[in-house]
Amino acid sequence: MADNTWMNSQITDAVTQTNVKVLGDAPAESMGMLYQMMAQSTGMSMQNMVANQQHKNSIDSAVVTGAVSLLYTLDTAAEGKATQEVLSGNPVAETMAALKGVLASFRNESSNAPKFNT
Repeated sequence: MADNTWMNSQITDAVTQTNVKVLGDAPAESMGMLYQMMAQSTGMSMQNMVANQQHKNSIDSAVVTGAVSLLYTLDTAAEGKATQEVLSGNPVAETMAALKGVLASFRNESSNAPKFNT
């Protein structure tokens, strides 16, 4: 108990005990607040990841839909020209195209291709 001064000793003891209690509870309260903030920030980051995945899937779906509709609207001539542009300059593709042309000429009976003994 505090010495008797002009202030009541019971008041001094009460204030001292309150100060000691506040100082003793401060680490536990600050750790509790830290854990709450960490839990909240972790939850928010998970929500953001889920939202980003959902937006990415929406964009992917739109891209696939656009590509499929483009494929269905292409005409045959454009497909042939695009294929020719892709395969031109490729020696294997050019050789195979030439061989395919030769085979097609042999199959055609009315063509002027030379006839072999068959």
